[in-house]
Amino acid sequence: MGLQIFLFLATLLFFSHAQSDVVVSSILQLRPRSGAGGHRVHGVNCLSWRLAVETNNLQGWKLVPMSCETYVGNYMLGMQYRLDCEAVADAAIEYAKTVKPAADGKDVWVFDIDETTLSNLPYYARSDVLFGAIAYNDTRFNEWVAEGKAPAVPGIRRLYLAVQSLGFATVFLSGTAEKFTDIRTSNLHETGYYNWKKLILKGDDQQGKTAVQYKSQKRTELVNEGYRIVGNVGDQWSDLIGANVGNRTFKVPDPMYYIA
Repeated sequence: MGLQIFLFLATLLFFSHAQSDVVVSSILQLRPRSGAGGHRVHGVNCLSWRLAVETNNLQGWKLVPMSCETYVGNYMLGMQYRLDCEAVADAAIEYAKTVKPAADGKDVWVFDIDETTLSNLPYYARSDVLFGAIAYNDTRFNEWVAEGKAPAVPGIRRLYLAVQSLGFATVFLSGTAEKFTDIRTSNLHETGYYNWKKLILKGDDQQGKTAVQYKSQKRTELVNEGYRIVGNVGDQWSDLIGANVGNRTFKVPDPMYYIA
């Protein structure tokens, strides 16, 4: 239990800009490292596995290979994940600067929430989750969401504020259940996200649909309302494929789970 609490606190500290170097150094001492080079661990090349996940070459997977749990944990808690998120933000901001938003306020950027704007890493670092190497537990995850303590994903808040400053409206589109609307609103505000045009969460009438079907429908509704999706940001490929994905899509890294 002591290590679990320490992991939780260390993960929260990871998101502190002022002490980032010290925190990352201490976090990397928590677990034996499998190496950033992704050398083989029990026959699995974990870096190659993560690359296949991020490029969507590996689809429909259920769990992080247990032999890669340490590798994924080190990646998510280490500096490389932060740098990768910052690189996504940099690329998206550079693209946003090339687009002049219309005066009607209908040019929007769509943002996913989980592992895109808000991070569930304090939950996934727990010993009963092991960064996705243990099967997903809906009850436990919803209890975590209900706490409303998810920190911002590194770099993506900067992207969010940047596109707003350039004159674009922002929309949140998430598979989070509508019953968490108040909690998610508060959590977003507390982590520095404000002034969005819409917060779209999943209603009971949408529960039977896949993520691709649900998000395609909601993006189509936005387009039918006259909005133009300039950019679309998500951690899952199901956020970025289907109908009306937008002019450009940007994927935030997430090797911890796969949503079809």
